[in-house]
Amino acid sequence: MLLKEYRICMPLTVDEYKIGQLYMISKHSHEQSDRGEGVEVVQNEPFEDPNHGNGQFTEKRVYLNSKLPSWARAVVPKIFYVTEKAWNYYPYTITEYTCSFLPKFSIHIETKYEDNKGSNDSIFDSEAKDLEREVCFIDIACDEIPERYYKESEDPKHFKSEKTGRGQLREGWRDSHQPIMCSYKLVTVKFEVWGLQTRVEQFVHKVVRDILLIGHRQAFAWVDEWYDMTMDEVREFERATQEATNQKIGVFPPVISISSIPLLPSSVRSAPSSAPSTPLSSDAPEFLSVPKDRPRKKSAPETLTLPDPEKNATLNLPGVPSSDRPCRPKSE
Repeated sequence: MLLKEYRICMPLTVDEYKIGQLYMISKHSHEQSDRGEGVEVVQNEPFEDPNHGNGQFTEKRVYLNSKLPSWARAVVPKIFYVTEKAWNYYPYTITEYTCSFLPKFSIHIETKYEDNKGSNDSIFDSEAKDLEREVCFIDIACDEIPERYYKESEDPKHFKSEKTGRGQLREGWRDSHQPIMCSYKLVTVKFEVWGLQTRVEQFVHKVVRDILLIGHRQAFAWVDEWYDMTMDEVREFERATQEATNQKIGVFPPVISISSIPLLPSSVRSAPSSAPSTPLSSDAPEFLSVPKDRPRKKSAPETLTLPDPEKNATLNLPGVPSSDRPCRPKSE
């Protein structure tokens, strides 16, 4: 298990980002989905938790085979996806990633948002007070991102918002900028396979860090697109974008519901006080299983008939002298 705490500051308020994070997640998922790969939305509906109150539950399938490193593609099936389950009780959210093909793999992310510059060192005391973890600050303006994801229009050093006047951030901006907020993310990666654990957990944390950096840069760079939206408007944008994303990757799930509060199965609703739990399955995915009622292929007759030794003894074998022919044993 490898545990890290990420802190990502943005020139926004927590109240503003309630709309911004919904908009960013939907648009980012749509942009990253194409040709059978990307994010399929399976479920998205209101949810009520006895501890955290009203929120939104989403379940997604993230298809990403081509994005895996070569050593990972060699050991996973071609049709490969990760299941994402998220409980959004803003300003507190929980996200879990699992894979039925890899039952010993999981990612658990707890997020809290506060209006400060990342200075709260005890924000996760109730969840991980005694757990050793590395604290990593992510600077949306100055940290480098993978070159293939770079867009000048999404670079906070160049972008300036017309609606808020914020932007063109410079080194050290977190020390003096107002307003400012911080996304605190406690990320636990588990891959309990001997010989691969350290390598895989370190790789996953690198991917998580890149995604957090890119996503938060985009949330701010798109601020003029979502800043005037109401919650109803961003939910409608979310619904329409998710349906378009599903069609883009070639899946057509049931209509997404965002208007009622259903009762989810007890396996989803019951959870420890810190977070809902996602049960891991050790069963192989459907495409790897063999149907139990598949008819057996017959490669041999039901019965095997042996030759009659009485007849063999009297066979006339051409070219074989009678003295060399097989003969019956004498009767006593």
